[in-house]
Amino acid sequence: MSKPLYTAQAHVTGGRTGHGHTTDRQLDLVLRQPEELGGDGEGTNPEQLFAIGYAACFNTTLILVAQRTGLSADDATIDSSVSLIPTTDGRFRLGVQMRITLPSATDEQATRLVRTAHQICPYSNATRNNIDVVLIANGTPL
Repeated sequence: MSKPLYTAQAHVTGGRTGHGHTTDRQLDLVLRQPEELGGDGEGTNPEQLFAIGYAACFNTTLILVAQRTGLSADDATIDSSVSLIPTTDGRFRLGVQMRITLPSATDEQATRLVRTAHQICPYSNATRNNIDVVLIANGTPL
């Protein structure tokens, strides 16, 4: 394995009804089940964290891809959702949807940039063939 450029470290106790923090304490959260899963919803849950992490990583990748092609994606916004989906065998899987808006790009440019970013983004590479990821670029499902 190559030497990592960066390693995030976190500590969690109590699972979905506990507490989590990064070792640098930049992120310090009460973890709670959402109301839909029988919790009080008075904290953050793993799906929310995943939605933010994936969208932030994808947005950065999108900006880099655009720069490489002489375009700008600095005005890009991403609305992401992560769903916890029960399976027929009693387990759970994740589903992701990201609505990417690129105001300064044509629909064709947005589609091309999003498809390329999806091939490069570390979160996309980690989830590929593991979970369903739906991408929507400037209102067009890819």
